[in-house]
Amino acid sequence: MARARTPADLVGAQPGPSFEITFDGRPVPALPGQSVAAALWAADILAWRTTRVGGRPRGAFCGIGQCYDCLATINGTPNRRACLVPAGPGDAITTQEGHGHDRLGV
Repeated sequence: MARARTPADLVGAQPGPSFEITFDGRPVPALPGQSVAAALWAADILAWRTTRVGGRPRGAFCGIGQCYDCLATINGTPNRRACLVPAGPGDAITTQEGHGHDRLGV
């Protein structure tokens, strides 16, 4: 008997067909039920925002919506927690720089 090699194999998951989202204009495959963060991780994208001070890269840290390191601009809305937002076909994720309120003048 073959050993399960992925989490999907371990639980016997059979997700629906993949779809595409974009990250800074780059196509990224995603699966139904994946969070935006999970889809980005799977595509080897580990950072999608920069800090307010110093512009240091950040991505997911806790993965459960508690730390806010995974903030991203999703479909034009800044400050979305990528680990909690389900990826949807055609979603556009862009790197969030600083505080994410540029258009508010804050």
